[in-house]
Amino acid sequence: RCVLQKVPVVARRAFSSSAGQLRNRIREAQKLFQEDNGLPVHLKGGSRDVLLYRATMTLTLAGTCYSVYSLFKASMPQKKA
Repeated sequence: RCVLQKVPVVARRAFSSSAGQLRNRIREAQKLFQEDNGLPVHLKGGSRDVLLYRATMTLTLAGTCYSVYSLFKASMPQKKA
């Protein structure tokens, strides 16, 4: 019984301390994304965003090329053996 009485207190402390930290991070992110530095919004997050953007574009381009290749291959008549 003693342990169960302490759970709400511990949970309340954990959530109250993280709420203040979350508010601070949100304000920092707002300043970062609203800054006029000539970058598009999807690249303002830093090197992780640039890496994710480039990986996405590479996979998109590779998928498009493979789709065109598959359509081209499917449109050619099969050789009869």
